[in-house]
Amino acid sequence: MELTAEQQAAIAAEREATATTRRATVPALEDILYQTIPVLDHGFIRVIDYMGDDGAVVQAARVSYGAGTRRVQDDAALIGYLMRHRHTTPFEMCEIKYHVKLPIFVARQWIRHRTASVNEISGRYSILDKEYYLPAAEHLAAQSTANRQGRGTALTAAEAANVLSLLREDAERCYAHYEDMLNQDRFGNPLDPARSGLARELARMNLTLATYTQWYWKIDLHNLMHFLSLRADPHAQYEIRAYAEAMMDTLQRWLPVTFAAFQEHRLGGVHLSAKALAVVRRLLAGEDVDTASSGLSKREWRELMQAIGRTP
Repeated sequence: MELTAEQQAAIAAEREATATTRRATVPALEDILYQTIPVLDHGFIRVIDYMGDDGAVVQAARVSYGAGTRRVQDDAALIGYLMRHRHTTPFEMCEIKYHVKLPIFVARQWIRHRTASVNEISGRYSILDKEYYLPAAEHLAAQSTANRQGRGTALTAAEAANVLSLLREDAERCYAHYEDMLNQDRFGNPLDPARSGLARELARMNLTLATYTQWYWKIDLHNLMHFLSLRADPHAQYEIRAYAEAMMDTLQRWLPVTFAAFQEHRLGGVHLSAKALAVVRRLLAGEDVDTASSGLSKREWRELMQAIGRTP
């Protein structure tokens, strides 16, 4: 990812500006405020603004007006309790806003998380940059035979080279045609000389889903953690997982106590159904339980065995 001199200057100006406030601030997050964190080949995330800290979560849960005599470990215990018992509203009191640059196909997957405020660059008003995503060869794989929405075995070097050639060729051709349709001088049609080419809102439809878009994305802490629990998961598509992993670092900087509880109870924990819990109790009692006697489907049985460290 390369930034223009103008973009670098704008970021430097944002980082040089300071303001006095009585609101809670977090030095570790302030350190990276406005800075670009590279993701994929041309993408990035930037933290633009935030509200609240670990103390805000505790304060909302206790509805208190000050720190009083409570200790840091008391706050950590309370946040752990809230996370463990799925009390969500205290976490909704904190918010964060990101500037994200991402391929359109990732954006269309990302936007399914509807609990955020989003404002995306408009191809009706702006001419989109000639930037498109090309996967690294090691991320090119065949369709999985076991997972309808995932990847299977990696392509051979020759297969990967052919796929990358096709992706690059298609993206270059589509963007060239996009420029042709926007530019009156190259349009090739006897339009009125006063006109400036095809309307941008129409020309944009020719771009590939690999083309980069940008948006501002503002979300509360509870819904951010839900997003990350799904998109930072090893089963998530690599491209969106790359963004989620970069955002995980910003969450840890912002709310270290909440992040530790999130790792312990959400990322590192397992939710069991009533039937699965019954199987675990039977196993602890020394009973010999197999797929047929468990009452679980084959998939549920496999997932449970993997969760408790047994061979399915």
